[in-house]
Amino acid sequence: MTRTTARRPPLLLVGAAVVAVVVMALPLAYLVVRVLDSGPEAWAALWRLRTLETTLTSAVLVLLVMAGALILAAPTAWLLSRTDVPLRGLFFVLMALPLAVPSYVAAYAWVALIPSLTGIVPAAIVMSLCTFPYVALPLSALLRRMDGGQEEAARSLGLTPAAVLRRVVAPNAWPAAAAGLLLVALYTLAEFGTVSIFRVDAFTRVIFASYRASFDRTAAAVLALLLVVLALALVVAEARARGRAARWRVGSGSGRPAPVLALTPRARGFALAWLIGVAVLSLAVPIGSILHQLLSSQRREFDAADFLGALAGSVSSSSLGAAMALVLAIPVGVLAARYTARWVRILEGGAFIGHGLPGVVIGLALVFLTLMLLPAAYQTLAALAFAYAVLFAPKAIGATRTSVASVPPGMESVARSLGRGPISAWWTTTGRLAWPGVAAGALLVLLTAMKELPATLMLRPTGFDTLATRLWSRTEVEAFGAAAPYALALIVVAAIPAWLLSRWLGHHASTTETADEVEWQSSPVSVEKS
Repeated sequence: MTRTTARRPPLLLVGAAVVAVVVMALPLAYLVVRVLDSGPEAWAALWRLRTLETTLTSAVLVLLVMAGALILAAPTAWLLSRTDVPLRGLFFVLMALPLAVPSYVAAYAWVALIPSLTGIVPAAIVMSLCTFPYVALPLSALLRRMDGGQEEAARSLGLTPAAVLRRVVAPNAWPAAAAGLLLVALYTLAEFGTVSIFRVDAFTRVIFASYRASFDRTAAAVLALLLVVLALALVVAEARARGRAARWRVGSGSGRPAPVLALTPRARGFALAWLIGVAVLSLAVPIGSILHQLLSSQRREFDAADFLGALAGSVSSSSLGAAMALVLAIPVGVLAARYTARWVRILEGGAFIGHGLPGVVIGLALVFLTLMLLPAAYQTLAALAFAYAVLFAPKAIGATRTSVASVPPGMESVARSLGRGPISAWWTTTGRLAWPGVAAGALLVLLTAMKELPATLMLRPTGFDTLATRLWSRTEVEAFGAAAPYALALIVVAAIPAWLLSRWLGHHASTTETADEVEWQSSPVSVEKS
């Protein structure tokens, strides 16, 4: 089956999706206005040698991080989903927890241990360790839900296990991997703290320097528009790699469970060594470094009221941002799940623009827009939450699209034939089955917003702090011991939704559907089932 339907999409759904995309594109509109107003100055900034160097540096960094994330994620996901390696439940949680470690916190931890670390390779390694769950989580969920009958049929035709992996498992698993790699790439393009700590002249660091040091807003706007081009190119490449198929199966019986490989004692030892090694590098080293700084530093000043205020600020702003992101994401995700027209794909791609922009540009754009159009919103919690929604709504869009696409559209038609109205029919069929994935997308937005730094620095209300801003203000003056409590708290607080996410996914992926239910093999655009 395909997602294409003969019916036209409801006007209300189209209107809501268009409004959502327009709202999310406001920062880009500001950048375009800035560049057009600059005229020849913008062209001069575009053709500078510095611009070319920045573009090449950012492209190389993205490729390195994507390669590193895939190298870490693929074996980890396969071991946890297709083998009898011991303590799979524990390692599945540990696989998700690196999402709770902001990459700039991990960078700070590694630099505190090895001060000589600098350059693009260390930055790529640290970012790979922080982002590989974006690939591993959906890949693991898909591998566990994959119909084992396909592999059995391939083996019965004489294919070797390696050939089955290459010709059956890999093509079915690739959409999930490509979806995660898209998020990894977009995350890398927008990351600010890590490249600053490792002194890599990627887009975000150069843009921030242009604003803060030379106030060259034209050059920063030009670089930001180049970021948009790269982000759109990544979205298009992921869409081509994923393909148009939304594969589900409706049949008179349930599919066979995915086969689980019984490891030999030696192979089990290698598997445990790999999983432990990944957990140590991605979790134990950063947390251990932070604890070491906390215990060994002579500056142990700690203000409980200040700490609790920063904690409340992180929770309140990220929760409001996740709610706004969900409101923007649902119409776009539902439309993209049910209709495959070219204009729908263009609309969906437009919703990803904000995620390809660095937080510092989103922040400054919203500062300009609020001062010019809505002064009452300047430096308010609502403006900060809106920035989070623009930056991270693609995570919720991807989750919504994949969850809705996994439900055959015929179920709504059956409900309509039984006398239900359009909204009631959708809610009792598609909405009911898709809501766990949609809620998981909102949880992922919440998790990511807690770690956002540059946009928070630009848009926070006066006197309003989060754990991230408190951490950054102390690391800027190299007060690593004073920063350690906030870094540790940021990891612990962000680990709660990451743990819930992993448990949710693990339970959802291990559930066997009945004979009358629909079994699907996802083709996500993001870490959508996570």
